[in-house]
Amino acid sequence: MKYIKIKLPEKSFTMSQSHVHEIQGSVKFDDLSSSSHNHRFVTITEEATPVGLNDHVHEVVFRTDFINGHYHEYHGRTFGAIPVGDRHVHFLEGVTSTNNNHNHKFRFVTLIDNSIE
Repeated sequence: MKYIKIKLPEKSFTMSQSHVHEIQGSVKFDDLSSSSHNHRFVTITEEATPVGLNDHVHEVVFRTDFINGHYHEYHGRTFGAIPVGDRHVHFLEGVTSTNNNHNHKFRFVTLIDNSIE
């Protein structure tokens, strides 16, 4: 198989990049009927967006895995930083897109920032 190599235009950033967070989890269908199922997802947040004087949030976009003939999407934003020792995490809760006549609620915490340092 041949791959086509393309050159993307360079981006100019007005703000220096700081950090992102890894996120992995699952969303569950809380109906106890036979259609009950869950979806998994994994993603990386966008770069930090400053809010207020000393805090920041991250935009989050993900698509779940494909189960029972459908998937779900989510576009949203984390809450502010939650200190964990000398690092931090972020909380996020929301509702996925409606597909196959239902959606999924979820709550999770991002993985710690710069976990290998």
